[in-house]
Amino acid sequence: MAANRDAAMEMVRVSGQQGVPVTVIDGKAVVGFDRPRLDQLLEWAQRPRLGAAVADAAEMAAKGRTAATEGAYIGRITPGGAAARAGLQAGDVITAIARQPIRGAAAVERVVARVRPGQSVPLTYVREGRKQETTIQF
Repeated sequence: MAANRDAAMEMVRVSGQQGVPVTVIDGKAVVGFDRPRLDQLLEWAQRPRLGAAVADAAEMAAKGRTAATEGAYIGRITPGGAAARAGLQAGDVITAIARQPIRGAAAVERVVARVRPGQSVPLTYVREGRKQETTIQF
């Protein structure tokens, strides 16, 4: 009985609601049976993710954080994410994913959206001025 009470309290904490049912998908709460919202969150949760926060390299070059003026600058890596497993580090600049050129942060999202979950693809990046290659598994 205590476990059910703890679970109920957790749902109130996560959702701010006391309504039933409450479904949490990828940290987002859905109160009630909202089929379109559930489908949207399930689709989003199944998409491959880079596991890194990226910005346009040109913007970061203007701030003096990188010499690269084209690509996607990695600012933060999610522990255990695809980028971390591939050996990428904060400060690296991604220049290609799946042999598709990456000119800025928006290109990362476009290319990663076309990758299938579980797929491994080549990734090219620049670290400390040197071009390097790795394989990243989504």
